[in-house]
Amino acid sequence: MEKTRFENGMEQLKNIDGAGGETVIQSLKGIAPDLGKYIVEFAFGDIYTRDKLNLQEREIITITSLLTAGGCEPQLGVHINGALNVGISPQKVIEIFLQCIPYTGFPKVLNAVFVAKKIFDERNLLLVDSSNK
Repeated sequence: MEKTRFENGMEQLKNIDGAGGETVIQSLKGIAPDLGKYIVEFAFGDIYTRDKLNLQEREIITITSLLTAGGCEPQLGVHINGALNVGISPQKVIEIFLQCIPYTGFPKVLNAVFVAKKIFDERNLLLVDSSNK
């Protein structure tokens, strides 16, 4: 039997964001359950299941988009965790953010780096020196 959009979406959400993604969806049940359903079905069921990009590429695009938009720090935190979950290193997350400086500016990059630091600290991840010397 073929899976529904919601089932496909929940599977992708769990693969990428783990408990963090489910927590977001559960938090919407009392106020906007349809929003949670749309996130699961459309974003994760329709978009994330397409086969032209792998999960690492999708998470790189997502964290870059959230940084660029600004004001999305909670969602950025969920997707930094997602990036780590799909195999993107902490060093690469920071390098992705540094690449955004000329296009989005220091304030948005600083906000993203501090969100990343919080996530790295929570996960006990050490960030080795990634400076270009």
